[in-house]
Amino acid sequence: MDAPLDHVMMRVADLETSLDWYQTHLNYEEKGRWEADTFTNVYLGPEDAHETGAVLELTSNHDSEPDEMGDGWGHIAVRVPEDELQQRYDELMDGGVEDYRDPESCGNRYAFVTDPDGHEIEIVKRDFGPLYSLDHTMIRVEDVTRAIGYWSRVFEYELSGRWEADTFANYFLRPSDAPQEAMSVELTYNYDGRTYTLGDAWGHLAVQVDDLAGAWDELTTRESAADRSPEECDNLYAFTADDEGHQIELLEEHVTK
Repeated sequence: MDAPLDHVMMRVADLETSLDWYQTHLNYEEKGRWEADTFTNVYLGPEDAHETGAVLELTSNHDSEPDEMGDGWGHIAVRVPEDELQQRYDELMDGGVEDYRDPESCGNRYAFVTDPDGHEIEIVKRDFGPLYSLDHTMIRVEDVTRAIGYWSRVFEYELSGRWEADTFANYFLRPSDAPQEAMSVELTYNYDGRTYTLGDAWGHLAVQVDDLAGAWDELTTRESAADRSPEECDNLYAFTADDEGHQIELLEEHVTK
């Protein structure tokens, strides 16, 4: 199945505040918008986004705010040039962005900040991709062997990187032919056997497929959860979930086109 990552969705309490934050501090531009009766979706990314680059979807529910961040989702990561980590971090701090972990505390390999809703954003060194383009989205899993197997079996993703630490391990997966500018999914496994809650401040990952109906048939044959079929979604998209409940949207058209 050809299914590169298309976007990651996060729920926000105040859409205009969040839009201003991402447009001001990460210089994102609006790529698309969908107004529904009960919610609004806005898609954001760098002005010079790569054609295969993923975008960020902010969702605002008109009658409610997210009330639980949960810990089953971890963060999004954005790219900065290899020699600009401290400079870009300092610029964000000078602009009033909320610090979470500075470069020094992270061995000058990366840093973390938070957006107005508390979503964590990792700043990673990369020698490719536009400034602040999405590099990966991290989700936490309780059974990493099963989680790797899920992405491999259902979406035919391959392991592209791994980092083993004393108390946890990170595994990065993506389609085998994905360009380096594409977004990866990062699976984080903590060795202490903890469990997680998903909360409602994170929504889903989305993958782009060539044929929604055909991909749905493949997906159900491979025993992925049939949460919302194409027919239930007016044949515009569909939803499945991994074995630990992280929602995954399937859609045919790239949201920025």
